[in-house]
Amino acid sequence: MLFRQAVGVGAGAALLLLLAPSAVALSAPSDEVTVDPTGTVAADGTITLSGTYRCTGAAGPVFVSSTVSQGDPWVSRPVGGSSAVCDGAEHRWSNSEKRAPKTLVPGPARVEATVFDISATGLPLPTIHATREQDVTIAQG
Repeated sequence: MLFRQAVGVGAGAALLLLLAPSAVALSAPSDEVTVDPTGTVAADGTITLSGTYRCTGAAGPVFVSSTVSQGDPWVSRPVGGSSAVCDGAEHRWSNSEKRAPKTLVPGPARVEATVFDISATGLPLPTIHATREQDVTIAQG
């Protein structure tokens, strides 16, 4: 079920970007997100990624999403999501997701983290505050 939800969310976001590219706004250039150089995978398959973020001017609820790919760059897996606060201060984020064991193994991987808000009025559209793609090392945790 989680796979279907992730595919649905990804497909919906892609469709939104294709059909209405001007509907997704980018926020202030001072907004940023970082990804820690090391993530972890536990024996039970729980993947944990983390980093920092800073943002201002949110129009609605704010979130930090993350995805990880390992091996095939065309296959990205969502790794949880967390709520965030856009007050201009630097904050830590950490997302975890339990997957089948050995879905992700210790070694190199690629992570993408995005800070975005969903407008609280009218059509609920995302405003991307910051995004970063980065190579990381996944360690046994």
